[in-house]
Amino acid sequence: MLRAAIAFFVLGLVAILLGANGIGGLSVDIGKTLLFVFLILAVISFVASLVIGRKVVK
Repeated sequence: MLRAAIAFFVLGLVAILLGANGIGGLSVDIGKTLLFVFLILAVISFVASLVIGRKVVK
């Protein structure tokens, strides 16, 4: 998902540089949305791993 967010962001920047503001803006918005979704899922995963954790067997 992070790879897709970066790809949309780069595609949007290239499109904006080439003058396609509509497509570029849309691609940048999609990239930002995917990045925020990735960050939220990463934080949820981190918190879940802290709560569940691995129990040490003695």
